[in-house]
Amino acid sequence: MNLSETAFVRKLQPTDNFTQSSHFGLRWFTPESEFPLCGHATLASAAVLFHKIKNTNSTLTFTTMSGELKARRAEDGIVLDFPLYPAFPQDFHEVEDLIKAAIGDTLVQDIRYSPDTKNLMVRLSDSYDRSFLETLRVNTEPLPRMEKTGRVKGLILTLRGEPGGQTPHYDFYSRYFAPWVGVAEDPVTGSAHTILGPYWSEELGKKDMRAFQCSRRGGELDIALRPDGRVDLKGGAAIVLEGTLTV
Repeated sequence: MNLSETAFVRKLQPTDNFTQSSHFGLRWFTPESEFPLCGHATLASAAVLFHKIKNTNSTLTFTTMSGELKARRAEDGIVLDFPLYPAFPQDFHEVEDLIKAAIGDTLVQDIRYSPDTKNLMVRLSDSYDRSFLETLRVNTEPLPRMEKTGRVKGLILTLRGEPGGQTPHYDFYSRYFAPWVGVAEDPVTGSAHTILGPYWSEELGKKDMRAFQCSRRGGELDIALRPDGRVDLKGGAAIVLEGTLTV
């Protein structure tokens, strides 16, 4: 669809069977390059294997550029077992031009950088609400020209939730942009929540959270930080298009 990431599932051994095997290889590609970690494309891959291919296992393991990732069936969706990545305080002046080019004079409350994922996380002021983030015009076009070092590959905008102000309640909101790899805005980004999860867990004092990504399509995620230093991300998936590639 030339939208964001496309996932390619492959057998690890020629004798493997898509219906009965529980271990597969998985790679993700944006319209421009291979990508090291993608949540919603992993969710989609698991959904096709579980619901279309009728894989018989309750848990699938994917060998990827980001290590082994697991997807398991749940009553109301699919749970992804992903790593957690720390994000460290970032000096505003070092990225001021980049941020202002993207969001203008929008008030910023915190900035973090994740060296593992090369994502820059910008927390907007608590004075804003969900509608502000949803309607915010983000200018991604100049960002790859301004940041050419390879240090930044994605921009996360995030905002604290509004207790009692929304139905259903969400602990935090986000949007994700990766023009460096050909994705102007990603609809729902599981990989971004490997950073957002630990950040908001510390800010809110919670291990279990519900999040909403405020793209035009939008998406809900249930997040649970685990004692083993990983995170469970739960979401739903629907098969909307089927086709056959011919050579």
